[in-house]
Amino acid sequence: MIIDGEGLVLGRLASKVSKKLLQGEDITVLNADKILISGTKDFTYARYKQRIDRASISNPRDMGPKYPRRPDDIFRRTVRGMLPYKKPKGREAFKSLKVHVGVPKKFEDKETLKPLEAQPKHIEKSIELGKISHLLGGKY
Repeated sequence: MIIDGEGLVLGRLASKVSKKLLQGEDITVLNADKILISGTKDFTYARYKQRIDRASISNPRDMGPKYPRRPDDIFRRTVRGMLPYKKPKGREAFKSLKVHVGVPKKFEDKETLKPLEAQPKHIEKSIELGKISHLLGGKY
């Protein structure tokens, strides 16, 4: 299944994707940088910045924990949090998820799917995942 993430809300999309992954489907998400995070820019940035700072302060060496900065990795991490990742079923499901920033050439002519009918029509306070990633220092 190929999903175009442009204009979709991060949490709602991640929950639908995680359910489909647990059912055994292979899912590819395109335009990860255009997925919306609801909330103001300042609040959203502060929340993600706190996670990155906590990861780097708790262990300043190259060990972990690490928190991603790129939009595709942030989306994958969000979906991973909704899967039973420490069990074999969750790990296998997570391996069948592919996320891309933009649309690669091999997917340009393929038909995409918008899986959410209950998606809000207009969100006043939101920011794209790509902009948050840019503020966090993600290079993609």
